[in-house]
Amino acid sequence: MEEALEYLKACGTFYLATNEGGQPRVRPFGAVCGFEGKLYFVTNNQKDVYRQLKADGRVEICGMSKGTWMRVAGEVVEDTRREARVAMMDANEKALSSMYTVDDNLMTVFRFEHGTATAYSFTTEPKVVEF
Repeated sequence: MEEALEYLKACGTFYLATNEGGQPRVRPFGAVCGFEGKLYFVTNNQKDVYRQLKADGRVEICGMSKGTWMRVAGEVVEDTRREARVAMMDANEKALSSMYTVDDNLMTVFRFEHGTATAYSFTTEPKVVEF
């Protein structure tokens, strides 16, 4: 999980794919954190992505940095605990503080219950990490 977390941080922007009635939906994200050994990302609970995640927690993230790319696939669940939102805000305050506060009833975080991170490059074999 730590490898995936550090890689996604280095990307700056990564892309999250969800499912909506059998149609893939992809959008850019940029904030992640580790909390209690799990990989987390944040969204607004008023957005379509939130409804898609609640309906089907199977996701895939893809990001690219320095000529390599990583896919992180797995299942996510919402974590409604304030402590999880605080961890996200602490890790991404500069990016998130203009959009959210921890107690605004908009900011929500999702965690990977389990997943697979696969790192790719054009010159080496893929490296797979289960978490």
